[in-house]
Amino acid sequence: MSETRDSRKPLVISACGTFLKPEMQSVYRQIANLQRYRTIVFAERHENAELFPFDDVVVMEKLVRPRLKGNFILRFWYKYVTKQWPPPRPVNREVKPYYPYDLPDLLSQYDPSLVHVYYGHKAVKYRRMLKAWGGPWIVSFHGVDVVKFFDREGYVEKMQRVFREARLVLARSESLMTKLEELGCPKEKLRLNRTPIPFDDSQTFVRRVPDDGRWRIVQASRLIAKKGLFTTLKALEEMVKVWPKLQFVLCGDGPSRLEFEEAVDALGLGGNVMLRGWLTQDELKEEFRNAHFFWHPSELTETSDQEGVPNAMLEAMAAGLPVVATLHGGIPEAVTNGTDGLLVLEKSPDKLAAAGLRMMSEEGLLARMSAHAAESVRANFGLAGRVAALEDCYDEAVKISHDSLLSPH
Repeated sequence: MSETRDSRKPLVISACGTFLKPEMQSVYRQIANLQRYRTIVFAERHENAELFPFDDVVVMEKLVRPRLKGNFILRFWYKYVTKQWPPPRPVNREVKPYYPYDLPDLLSQYDPSLVHVYYGHKAVKYRRMLKAWGGPWIVSFHGVDVVKFFDREGYVEKMQRVFREARLVLARSESLMTKLEELGCPKEKLRLNRTPIPFDDSQTFVRRVPDDGRWRIVQASRLIAKKGLFTTLKALEEMVKVWPKLQFVLCGDGPSRLEFEEAVDALGLGGNVMLRGWLTQDELKEEFRNAHFFWHPSELTETSDQEGVPNAMLEAMAAGLPVVATLHGGIPEAVTNGTDGLLVLEKSPDKLAAAGLRMMSEEGLLARMSAHAAESVRANFGLAGRVAALEDCYDEAVKISHDSLLSPH
């Protein structure tokens, strides 16, 4: 019998779209390391099982949309005039409410104490199904979901309903909590849900200046606009003038890869930039072990997409890597400028280059910040403490639900 099926523990359903995409390591750490609760994952798709081994995954069944039989006018009215499709309620005795997945039936079958929906846009998608089930649920926001789909007509109103109906709303960083409050989430519902980071002391050591000038700088991220990839190349142009042997190692993949490769060639940086693609956790740890410092110049995009606290940055700090990054999103909540890293303004390649050159040139700076980086992450993002904090939120949400049932209406 798996640990998640220990019936002595209350059951929480972990609901997500895909279990799991390669970049969702932090979600896996939460799900796989619960202590006081057992969990079963409900997902629309089950992928990358070799990266994220987990026994209790239920793939929801996609249901066929019903038709309003023989009533063209009524279909036209709901679909094109009121733009409420599927219809919000039965419009005749033959039509039942339509739900895209069998989630209400599954929840009735498993009867959990709580549902945890991962990502805000999934809560919008599942809200009506959760309401049909009738039990308590919470939602966690992770970064892109505070901007994704908000330009669509009616989406803001749908998110407002999520805020009203969720017992609690979790966010990965204080900056995301502020953004959610601006979007209309009641402040009293918001809880901090920091990324949990496991520690392997064998991987943590203080970095030293390379004698031969072969600096190795690593970034691990998706290759997308908010990761500051092209600001990085402008900064590297200046840095290689001082340290021509430096290597910038970019671990990850994404839609900007081809454009980035073309820009590297155009700037003549092919000898200084290495693209590794997606790596396993062991391969990524090895890159961290071989590097001197971590690089993460995130920046706000035209669609206002921003970071929470980048998971890869925390993992790098846990390995003893100091950070050169930007004053963006949740980054300053994890990196103290001048203590365990250097932070500069977004989209400022000259300041970014200066920070990198300072890290490589100022005597004693690299070793001092390296030691502080591991200490800071251990204190604020340790796996056991962060999972316990999440389960405290579960306790609170279950208690709120219980108290509401007992209170007179």
